[in-house]
Amino acid sequence: MKVILSIKPIYAEKILNGEKTFELRKSIFKKNNINKVIIYASSPISKVIGEFEIDSILHDEINELWKKTKENNGVEKTFFNDYFENREKGYAIKIKNTKRYKVYYNIYEKYGVKAPQSFSYLED
Repeated sequence: MKVILSIKPIYAEKILNGEKTFELRKSIFKKNNINKVIIYASSPISKVIGEFEIDSILHDEINELWKKTKENNGVEKTFFNDYFENREKGYAIKIKNTKRYKVYYNIYEKYGVKAPQSFSYLED
C-alpha cells in the first residue's frame, strides 16, 4: 500500500536530491503495510513530483529522534524544536530509493483525491 504525503517544496527537493533521508512527522500512518510514499509538493507547486520507498520508521523521544536524524533530516535544530513543541515523541521515516517524476501531476487527475493535510492512503 502507498500513501501520499504533503511535503513543503523545499523539503521535497531535499528528499529527491538525496540530502534529506529522514522525513519528520508528528503522527504516522495507522496501517502497517505502507511501503511507498508518493510526494505531493504543497503550495506553490501543488503537484505530485516523485516518490520514495520506506526503509524504516523511527518512533522515539524528541531528543533521541534529533540525535538519530540530525545529520540527514534536512532541518535546523530550531525548526525541529518548534515543529515538535509540546510533543514527547515523534516519528522519522527513513527514506530509500527516491524517484523524481519526469512529469509532475495534478493530484486529483492522477489519483482522484484532494491534497491531504498530512497524508492519505492509496490502494495499490
